[in-house]
Amino acid sequence: MSHDHDHEADEAPADITDLYSQATWDTRYAESDRVWSGNPNPRLVEHVADLTPGRALDVGCGEGADVVWLARQGWHVTGADVSPVALAKAGAHAAEAGVKESVELVQVDVIAGEGLPGDQDLVSVQFFHPPADLFDEVHQRLGAAVAPGGHLLVVGHHPDDLATGARRPHGPDLLFTPERVVAALDQAEWEIVVVAAPTREHQHADGVVTVRDTVVLARRR
Repeated sequence: MSHDHDHEADEAPADITDLYSQATWDTRYAESDRVWSGNPNPRLVEHVADLTPGRALDVGCGEGADVVWLARQGWHVTGADVSPVALAKAGAHAAEAGVKESVELVQVDVIAGEGLPGDQDLVSVQFFHPPADLFDEVHQRLGAAVAPGGHLLVVGHHPDDLATGARRPHGPDLLFTPERVVAALDQAEWEIVVVAAPTREHQHADGVVTVRDTVVLARRR
């Protein structure tokens, strides 16, 4: 199973706000021992492995695979998620991996505008798809958590994926291009390091499909 924090369900909720609620994600994480693969997101590994470790924030950390990977690389990591059930699993994963001392976990509802821990050398946002009307605001708040000289890594599902059938719950309004992320950032404050839309193989219910990721890595000036 691919480790996508893609916030997918089998069917889209009638009310889009349900897609982001604590109740929705508590239920999902309580339904099984493990929702995701337990492996770090490949785009995180690809773009962060060569960065100097410091303070990192993983937004939408889920069961903590990315948190654990970052901690193993020498980062002090804060994992943030709307779901206490997910955070409990992330804490257990960090303890099992022997990196508990390098990890903090906080419950944050990003969509509701709750504050994020700031002064981070890295903010990683993997497959988090805010509503279209909040897109710019959310990404600006995510960027505000990055310290000068630090990096913001945003990875999401590209609109091309609509043709694969793998992103049915999202619909066209929630998928986004890398250019849209760049447009949400103040170019006077950010140096854009990577703007890319690479493909990869993804195991879907109907078989293996080729999907495309949106990837933006930006450095705060």
